[in-house]
Amino acid sequence: MYKKILVPLDGSKTAEGVLPHAKALAYSEKAELVLINVVANPAFEFAFSDPSIAAQTIAEEEELGSKYMAEVEERLKSEGYKVTSLIKGGSAANAILKTAEEIGADIIAMSTHGRTGPAHWIIGSVAEKVVHHSKIPVMLIRSNN
Repeated sequence: MYKKILVPLDGSKTAEGVLPHAKALAYSEKAELVLINVVANPAFEFAFSDPSIAAQTIAEEEELGSKYMAEVEERLKSEGYKVTSLIKGGSAANAILKTAEEIGADIIAMSTHGRTGPAHWIIGSVAEKVVHHSKIPVMLIRSNN
């Protein structure tokens, strides 16, 4: 039923809270885990008056994201999972949804920070946007972190 599981990770322990669940699903379905890290936020373009500073910041974030994803990918491969990792740019929710479609993912497995009240209103929820706009099932895990 599930052959490709898209797993968004942002480098936080909260996001990694979904990994045991995604691994269990991948194991039972003999599915591939496709990890995605969205590093380049277009808000950087507006945060700096000098575009070269914004470009440098984005490049640094991409480098950190690439190193992080390589570590997670290697760890999962050493455990016997079929894993691919991707680095994408743009808004997190849009990048996740677009990538799910591009790779033919069967399900998106992700953690939610579980913010409520003003924090949720101000920051918004990537998970909420993904759930509302996804054309495929989304497995949400509320993190304990």
